[in-house]
Amino acid sequence: MITIFEKIQELESIPSYSKHEQFVQGIMNAIDERIIAQGEALPSINVLIKELGFARETIMKGYRELISRGIVESKNRQGYFVANDDTEQTLKVALLMYLIDSFQEQFYRNLRNELGPNVHIDVFFHHGNITMFETMLHMIKGKYGVYVVSPIPHPKTKHLLELLPINKFIMFDRYEPMKGDFNYVSQEFEQSTYQVLSELAETIKTFDELIFFHVPGSLDPVEIIKSFKRFTKDFQINTRILNEYEPGSVEKGKVYFTLDNSEIWKIMKDCELKKLEPGIDIGILSHNDEIVKEIIGGGITTYSADFSLMGRRVAQAILKKEKVQEIIPTVLIRRKSL
Repeated sequence: MITIFEKIQELESIPSYSKHEQFVQGIMNAIDERIIAQGEALPSINVLIKELGFARETIMKGYRELISRGIVESKNRQGYFVANDDTEQTLKVALLMYLIDSFQEQFYRNLRNELGPNVHIDVFFHHGNITMFETMLHMIKGKYGVYVVSPIPHPKTKHLLELLPINKFIMFDRYEPMKGDFNYVSQEFEQSTYQVLSELAETIKTFDELIFFHVPGSLDPVEIIKSFKRFTKDFQINTRILNEYEPGSVEKGKVYFTLDNSEIWKIMKDCELKKLEPGIDIGILSHNDEIVKEIIGGGITTYSADFSLMGRRVAQAILKKEKVQEIIPTVLIRRKSL
């Protein structure tokens, strides 16, 4: 029976192959010819050194490349295993997201399109739950060439993210500090929120009160709450913070600021019932932009990072294997509602 070692050694006859290329291609040929199947263990580094006479670094580099392609996985203290028998696949990406809302979907679609058909993406969701986040990270660790993760603001997050190989990790959406020089394409909340509110201050002051909806302990970025409180103090704005919008409670002379789309739709429905016109009788400010907000009620004023651009930038960093540390600008889009 032909062995993995023989599949690697038979490539010695190709003068253009380095030992590294010989090792990688030999392993893939062994998989293609069903000498070893998905889920089966590959030879250890020490065994390969003995059988092939290759340097330890050559074999380790070869295994690293096969892992980055998603063909091989490393299991802690168990060795190397065939993770995928599709050797045509050039790269396997793990994408760990909050959930699929319209903004995350914009990110995913642009990431997917920019990466192209030869890159495989497995999508996982943590729903802002730290237990699920930890479970997912342990499940995907060692099985992918790139890890693209939207982090949770939590004391355990830093430690959990440091379980991943830092050279294969890209943080996106929110930013959480970690040790080391890591990749990220994120949005910023504190300064951008204060700047946006400051630009809207004169318009906000034409109304009687600014009402902000926020549930304590929710996943709302704490930086937005800090900026909101600083802004209302600095600009002496009459304000209230409420847990949620109560259907039927919309009032003339109020500006409503919410991070929750469902509250916008409830407010708009009540405006129609009470014959109140957004932008004249009331004001509405929303975080994160999407197509429907361009249309509904003549247009909702929003401020948002460009999630489409975020997806493209992450994909470009993956394809070019380049360092990326970028904050996507937050843009105020003024429409009829404020």
